[in-house]
Amino acid sequence: MRQAAAATVVLGFWASMGHAACPGASQAEMNECAAAEYQRADAELNALWSYAKPSADQMGVGAQLLDAQRKWIAYRDAACTAEAEMFRGGSIQPLVWFQCMTRLTAQRSGDLRNFSN
Repeated sequence: MRQAAAATVVLGFWASMGHAACPGASQAEMNECAAAEYQRADAELNALWSYAKPSADQMGVGAQLLDAQRKWIAYRDAACTAEAEMFRGGSIQPLVWFQCMTRLTAQRSGDLRNFSN
């Protein structure tokens, strides 16, 4: 019961952020959709990084940006693991984890756009 209520809160928050829930006839299909969304967000982040890092190097802050990126990755992974932990063992756990990874990765992409202009 607690997991169902938490899932409703997490998915409601996700929808309120402007993200549609992954469609699917089964939890496995929704999990696959969420994984694909994360892969797209990660690809965008990596593309932005290829512009942001050289720009940061030119500004003399490349080492600091690299350090921040490494720390951000550790934060993102830990935060999403914690967010999904309440669903451990449940079929929704991967969905919650991938949605968190997508959300935080998209936010970081926005941050990196400042360096890639």
